[in-house]
Amino acid sequence: MGRFQVISLTDAAASRVRDIVDARDGSRGLRVGIKKGGCAGMEYTVDLVTEPVAKDDHIEHAGAHVWVAPEAALYLLGTTMDFETTKLRTGFVFRNPNESSACGCGESVELKPADLKALAEARASAA
Repeated sequence: MGRFQVISLTDAAASRVRDIVDARDGSRGLRVGIKKGGCAGMEYTVDLVTEPVAKDDHIEHAGAHVWVAPEAALYLLGTTMDFETTKLRTGFVFRNPNESSACGCGESVELKPADLKALAEARASAA
């Protein structure tokens, strides 16, 4: 059985997470969540983790550690976290199947929660 992961990280995202952690003493990884805000209704949050929260979902990829806040798990289920540099911006990008729309600036999104039964089944099958 594979280990359950709410989100997955690309190699580029993992590399960036490792760079951030290496540059900050005492940090262990990043915590991804969501908050209300922006013109489309919700925004992704990315915060430095020094002390992991036990109830968070933990993802490890290529030596990078990311935790997902429990209240965000339903909205982030199946998401791929990437990191990209374009002419307009450099940063983490979330490819989320639960997005129903995004604002023009790309800073906020409208999210529908994933099926709670699907989340419970995914967790149970990985246990």
